[in-house]
Amino acid sequence: MHFQWDWLCLGVLIMSSVTAGMENEENLDADVEVENFDKQSQEADVDRDKSSIEVAYQTPKPTGEVYFTESFDEGLSRWVLSVTLKEDTDDNVAKYDGRWEVEELKENAMPGDKGLVLKSVAKYHAISAMLTKAFVFDDKPLIVQYEVNFQKGIDCGGAYIKLLSSSNDLNLEYFFDKTPYTIMFGPDKCGEDYKLHFIFRHKNPKTGEYDEKHAERPDVDLKKFYLDKKTHLYTLVLKPDDTFEILIDQTVVSKGSLLENMIPPVNPPKEIEDPTDKKPDDWDERPKIPDPNAVKPDDWDENEPAKIEDPDAVKPEGWLDDEPQYVPDPNAKKPKDWDEEMDGEWEAPQIPNAKCEAAPGCGEWVRPMKNNPKYKGKWRAPMIDNPNYQGIWSPRKIPNPDYFEDPHPFKMTTVSAIGLELWSMTSDIYFDNFIICSEKEVADRWAADSWGLKKLVASANEPGMFSQLVTAAEEHPWLWVLYILTLALPVGLTVLFCWPGKKSDECIAFKKPDISKQITKGELKEEAEEFEDDELEEEKENEAPDEDGKMKRREMEETKTELIKDNTMKMGREALVSEVEGDEDIYDDDDENEVPDEEENEVLDGSQDDGFNKSDSEDEKKEDDEGMGDLPLKSVRKRRVRKD
Repeated sequence: MHFQWDWLCLGVLIMSSVTAGMENEENLDADVEVENFDKQSQEADVDRDKSSIEVAYQTPKPTGEVYFTESFDEGLSRWVLSVTLKEDTDDNVAKYDGRWEVEELKENAMPGDKGLVLKSVAKYHAISAMLTKAFVFDDKPLIVQYEVNFQKGIDCGGAYIKLLSSSNDLNLEYFFDKTPYTIMFGPDKCGEDYKLHFIFRHKNPKTGEYDEKHAERPDVDLKKFYLDKKTHLYTLVLKPDDTFEILIDQTVVSKGSLLENMIPPVNPPKEIEDPTDKKPDDWDERPKIPDPNAVKPDDWDENEPAKIEDPDAVKPEGWLDDEPQYVPDPNAKKPKDWDEEMDGEWEAPQIPNAKCEAAPGCGEWVRPMKNNPKYKGKWRAPMIDNPNYQGIWSPRKIPNPDYFEDPHPFKMTTVSAIGLELWSMTSDIYFDNFIICSEKEVADRWAADSWGLKKLVASANEPGMFSQLVTAAEEHPWLWVLYILTLALPVGLTVLFCWPGKKSDECIAFKKPDISKQITKGELKEEAEEFEDDELEEEKENEAPDEDGKMKRREMEETKTELIKDNTMKMGREALVSEVEGDEDIYDDDDENEVPDEEENEVLDGSQDDGFNKSDSEDEKKEDDEGMGDLPLKSVRKRRVRKD
C-alpha cells in the first residue's frame, strides 16, 4: 500500500510541475499590473469556443473631447505624404518614397474595417496629419493610443509615432527625421533587441537647447507582441503630476516618474567634477605592498622546473620503437596537373600507421612528465597593508555651472501634428484607430469599439487546443516529453490502482481458517455466549417480528445446538481433523450441491452415533446454512454434508 501511495504522490507532483510550467510560459511577468477593462470590451470577449464569428463592424465614434482620431475607414484624405529627402544618406535611398496603402487585415479581417499599411521594404516612409486641435501641456493628462499588427512578423524596423511640435514653419510635406517633435512613442525592433520607445524632448531653460529623455526599459518580455501576428493596442498616459504609464493591450508594462525614471535625468546634478583638477604625483592608491623586510629562505630554489620525468614509469610491452606514427598513403597518386617546377617535389599524404593500432604506441618512447615536488617557483615577498595608502583619487567637486531645476517636466512643447517616419525590412505593418485625448474613459470606449472587436474575431478564429499544443511543441520540442508524461500518467495510475491482481499469500493465509487448531471448552463457551448476544441484538432490532422471523430464530437455535455438539465431537477427533485439509470450504450459500468426502462421512456417522438429529432432512440442512450466514462466529466452521 505504501508503494501505491508513493506512486500517487509522484504523479501529483509531476502534474503540478507541468501545470505550473505551462502557466509560467503564458504569463508575461509576475509584477505586471492589470487594468480593469471597459465593460463593453469584456462583453465582446465571449463565445471563444466558436470557430468563426460574424461581427457587424461600425466605424468607432469618440464619446468625449478628443484632439485627434483616425480609423482610416474613409481613406487618407487628411494625411500628407512627405516629398523631402533624408539627410546624411545616399541619394539612391534618401527619398521618402516608401508606399502606403489603406486596406483590411490579411487575417481575421472585419468587413469595412481598414487601416494604414506600410508596404515597401528597405525604403523610408513618412506620412503625417494635423491634429483637430493642438494639445497644450497644462492641467490635463495626455493619452495617446493606437493599434499595430506586424502581419509578417518583424525582422528590423519600427512602428512608432511622433507627436510633432507646434511651430510657425511646420510643413507636413517636408516632414523628415530632423523635424522637431515633442514625444516619440511605440514599438521598435532590430535583431533580438525588442524596444518600446517613450522619448520626449526636454528644453533646457538655461540654454534653450533640447535634449532627448528616454524612459527606462520595461521589465516584461516584449517578444511575443512582435511575432504573434496579432493586433496589439499601445497606450501612453502622461499625467500633470509628472508621472507616466505605458500599456499594451490594456495591461501596464511600465510606469514611473518623468523626474526619476528617465535617462539621462531631466535635472542635471548640482555638483560636477572639476575638469581642471589633477592627481598629485605622490598619491599612493595601492592598498597592499610587498613586505620590504621579507627575505627569501635559503632553501628556496627558483631553478627547479615545474615538471620532471617520472622515474618510475616503464615502457609498455609491445611498444614499436621503429615504427613511425604516420606513413605515406600507398594508394595516393600524383595529380596529373602537378608541376614539380612550380609546385615542388610531390609527396604522398600521411596517414596513420596501421601497425600502431594494435600496439600501445609507436616511435621513440619518452617518459611521461609529473609534478616536481621540489618546485616552488619564483620567490615573492608577502603583501602587507600599505601604510601610505591614500585611497582612490577622484577630482574634487565644484558647483555645476549648467545646473537647473525643472520641477514640472510635464509642461512640454505644444503638439499640433502626428506623423510616422519609419524604415523597415518587413512589409505589411498595419496601423489603425489613432486617438489623442485627455480622458482614459474616452480612450477605453474607443478601444472597446475597435480593438475589442478585432480581439473577439481573432479569438473566435484561433485554432483548437490540439493545434496550439502541437505548435507550441514545434517551437519548444521539450514539451513533447511533458505531453507524453501527462497522457501516460493517468493510464499508469489507473492500471496500478484498478487492475485486478493476484492475492498475496499473506491475504490468503489471513482469510484461511486454522482448522487444525484445537478448540477448548472455554472458547466454545465464549462463542456460544457471543452467539446469544447477537440473537438478543437482533430481537431488539425487530420489535414486531412476523412468523418468518420466528421460524428463522428457531432454525438458528437448532443450528447453534448442532454446532456445539459438532465441536465437542471434534475435540475427540484431533487426528481426523488434522488430515482434512483441502476438501473443506469456507461456509458459503452457493455450495449446496457439494459432495462430502470420506472423512466428512465418517464425521456424519459419528454424529449419528451420538444422537445428532437423525431425522434432519436435506432441506433443513439448507435452511440451517442460510441461517448460519448471518452468524458472527469467527473460529467455528461448519462442514456441509449430504445425508444419504
